[in-house]
Amino acid sequence: QVQLVESGGGLVQAGGSLRLSCAASGLTFNTYAMAWFRQAPGKEREFVAAISRQGSSTYYADSLKGRFTIARDNAKNTASLRMDGLTPEDTAVYYCAADRRYDMGFATAIDKYDYWGQGTQVTVSS
Repeated sequence: QVQLVESGGGLVQAGGSLRLSCAASGLTFNTYAMAWFRQAPGKEREFVAAISRQGSSTYYADSLKGRFTIARDNAKNTASLRMDGLTPEDTAVYYCAADRRYDMGFATAIDKYDYWGQGTQVTVSS
C-alpha cells in the first residue's frame, strides 16, 4: 500500500520560512518523480515544484522561483519543500505527489500523478 505523508506545516508570520517533508512508503521511491502542489481556500489545486527521480532536475512554478526549493533523499524515501519569504498568499494546503511514468514530462499536470498525500496546512499571517 502506497502512502505519502506530509509534515512540517503550521502557522508562520509573513517573511518566515517553513520546510515541508513528504515521507513515502510502499513504493520504489527512486522510480518516482515527486512534486508539490497547493490548494488555497476557494481555489483550484496548483503546481508548486517537481523533482526528477534521481534529483538531477527540478522545475518550479514561475511565481515561486527563488523562494521555494524542492529536494529529495532517495536513501530516506523523502521529499522536501523549503519555503522562504512566505506571504499570506502562500496560505494553502500543500500536497506531495508521486509520478511513476513521466519523470517530470508533465510536471504541472495534476492528472499525471499516481499517488497523493493527505496534505499539510500552511498558514501565513500578516
